[in-house]
Amino acid sequence: MFKVRVKDDPTNQPEFSCKDKQSVLDAARSQGIVIQYACKGGGCGLCKIKVETGEYEIGKSSKAVLPDAERELNYALACKTYPKSNLEVRIQPS
Repeated sequence: MFKVRVKDDPTNQPEFSCKDKQSVLDAARSQGIVIQYACKGGGCGLCKIKVETGEYEIGKSSKAVLPDAERELNYALACKTYPKSNLEVRIQPS
């Protein structure tokens, strides 16, 4: 099990647990952390996050919503991001 810390607000940095092979989006939702989403399939891009620290694996997603240039800058889709270590992430503003 890994910890994911949300770094969007310096006064409120929620942290939640993510099981092995569980997406960041599913783990966050199950513990009351709001990340906007629509499809949960990697096609809409609403759940885009930036991984600040940690190791993770990305599942299949549309290059239209997450191009290679963004992937290289550690952007990912929460619905297709699976932690391999503890993570610190930033949620994209809605």
